[in-house]
Amino acid sequence: MTDTPEIAQKAPFKVELEEGKTYFWCSCGRSQKQPYCDGSHKGTSLSPVKFVAEATKTAFLCGCKHSAKSPFCDGAHKAL
Repeated sequence: MTDTPEIAQKAPFKVELEEGKTYFWCSCGRSQKQPYCDGSHKGTSLSPVKFVAEATKTAFLCGCKHSAKSPFCDGAHKAL
């Protein structure tokens, strides 16, 4: 199993975040519960990104797993 993240999709995931709630964003691209971790990274050097929502709002989480601003989309998918 490679340690390079798989591209889950070449677009961000539009999600609703709840202020104060902890989330675990999938960084490997293998999760069946995109954009969140389901443990599929086990056996790789990749780990989920833990974050706490600062506000209740709509957010765009990275789907290509190449964002420099993970877990949030920075448009990196446009270059893939």
